[in-house]
Amino acid sequence: MNYQTATELAQIGNRSDIQTGAVSAPIYLSTTFSHPALGQSTGYDYTRTKNPTRTILEEALANLEAGSQAIVTSSGMSAIQLVFNYFPAKSEFLVSRDLYGGSYRYFQELERQNASVFHYFEDFDSLKSQINEEITAVFLETPTNPLMQEVSITEAAKLAHQYHALLIVDNTFSTPLRQQPLKEGADIVVHSGTKFLSGHNDLLAGVVVAKEPEVGQRLAWLSNTTGPTLSSFDSWLFIRSLKTLKVRFEQQERNAQKIAAALENISPIEKVLYPGIGAMISFCVRDAAKIPEFLNRLNLITFAESLGGVETLITYPITQTHGDIPKELRESYGLTDHLLRLSIGIEDSQDLLKDLICGFQVFDE
Repeated sequence: MNYQTATELAQIGNRSDIQTGAVSAPIYLSTTFSHPALGQSTGYDYTRTKNPTRTILEEALANLEAGSQAIVTSSGMSAIQLVFNYFPAKSEFLVSRDLYGGSYRYFQELERQNASVFHYFEDFDSLKSQINEEITAVFLETPTNPLMQEVSITEAAKLAHQYHALLIVDNTFSTPLRQQPLKEGADIVVHSGTKFLSGHNDLLAGVVVAKEPEVGQRLAWLSNTTGPTLSSFDSWLFIRSLKTLKVRFEQQERNAQKIAAALENISPIEKVLYPGIGAMISFCVRDAAKIPEFLNRLNLITFAESLGGVETLITYPITQTHGDIPKELRESYGLTDHLLRLSIGIEDSQDLLKDLICGFQVFDE
């Protein structure tokens, strides 16, 4: 029977332990599993390859993203590394220009090693003008981090497939609740599972989901070979967290919509960047020199570099998440020292707005 998303999430792992009837799925801490006899297996041999707790999580994530197979890893960056290990050496990629600084740092390292070649696009027209038969895959953030730029996944997929390239989408910001890239034509989806999917700032994880079984099987083989394994306890914590994803995310989004609308009317703000969905808001202030004191005046909102948790965080990308991108480069596409990024939590939106307004008073002094 097909259930609604909220039901599917709440029921992850339920009825998986037939022997005891445990409602909460067990944590299988064992690293190794006995064989019934020579040449026989229960399906579980060694926990790097497969673990019962991790299996529950991966099946749930594959279902959530409408894919054939999910692989969970020890961090968002290990998930991206796993995906790029899928492609042959010397492959060429087209990548969103505005993207997470850690991804940029990794891509630069691959180029330094002469392992891959990366080209960058700003929007769909830029993507269209650069793609050719030499491109192996397109890597797309939509909305982008932190400028919230959007590109149609459907159109990007059609274009990539015309040139026999795969489309990889980082779906961390929107989550499968707001977009399912595999249904829109993408081939691989990645997430920093640390962010909205687990959502409590207490778990480091990555997610890769493949549309086609053969791609998923190859990624699973690579994961077993290279070992970016998520532990069984963290897999259980991830399962526990996913059960409340819809409730958390919808509250975060409601808060974000109210706050984004309010920020439009605050005079020290030059520009608000919010795509209308999700819980990520970026904004540019008129006077960058006032930012340190603005951050110091916040009492409720935490100045920290992450996102997606139940607690509201504010980040200064040029010194935190995107500090590894050269100044001239990031400023060339609009990431300046005037920009701040908010990850909205589940607190009461009135309290969050009061805290922000208190901080913004520094711009009038």
